[in-house]
Amino acid sequence: MTASEKKQLMAAACRVRMGVIEGTHGAKAGHPGGSLSAADLFTYLYFKELNIDPQNPKWEERDRFVLSKGHTAPGLYAALAERGFFPVSDLPTLRHIDSYLQGHPNMNTVPGVDMSTGSLGQGISAAAGMALAARHMGKACRVYTLLGDGEIQEGQVWEAMMFAHHYKLDNFCAIIDNNGLQIDGKVDEVMSPYPIPEKLRAFGWNVVEIDGHDFDQIEGAFARAKETKGAPTAIVMKTLKGKGVSYMEGQAGWHGKAPNDEEYEIAMAELRAQLAEVEAM
Repeated sequence: MTASEKKQLMAAACRVRMGVIEGTHGAKAGHPGGSLSAADLFTYLYFKELNIDPQNPKWEERDRFVLSKGHTAPGLYAALAERGFFPVSDLPTLRHIDSYLQGHPNMNTVPGVDMSTGSLGQGISAAAGMALAARHMGKACRVYTLLGDGEIQEGQVWEAMMFAHHYKLDNFCAIIDNNGLQIDGKVDEVMSPYPIPEKLRAFGWNVVEIDGHDFDQIEGAFARAKETKGAPTAIVMKTLKGKGVSYMEGQAGWHGKAPNDEEYEIAMAELRAQLAEVEAM
């Protein structure tokens, strides 16, 4: 990608992270840590990878994205808002009574959401079904899903992995956010999923390992996914939980806790400084 394209993505990712903080602070609840670790991925998907139309969210030929780790809805909502699916100013209504932006994605209320998710492990199964349906219907659309590394402790995930390989779903791409932390602590101490790439390869998947905060590597991984025929692709991205907010980075405690007023101001100041630095490049 060009330097200009990368700069635009970096700036958009800063704004997505700001949206995560706005949403969780407004809700006084939510999941900022994993939303921030996946912010670069959300940004790349919605600003470059996905074939979508914010003015026509139900367009039949669109690519589909399923947020299997549905608790990171604040990150998805921030990306959707930045992309124009609904107003950015609505993000602070997260989880409020009568708000359409509830704590987990709802395909019936949120423009741009393709599947209601929340129960961990189920999103990838729905996404795999979408990919198989697209093939049967002769559609060229691709299907993407994002899972957490703690989420892949769920047995249903591996049933879906087996299913996708069995049906050779090369229009299907699963991304695993390997930030190493879940609500109870380190994933390798709670119930180790490691080695993740080797397990996926044993299930017949094409596997790409990347730095999930490097847009060049993200772009290269999606290019390889499109080039791969006869097998689904898994992108295992190493990330930092809470990325972009100093006091949240690498802290399991910020998996499901909202910033208070003082913490909100610190986070927004840091993110505004990062955005200014990007814009000055």
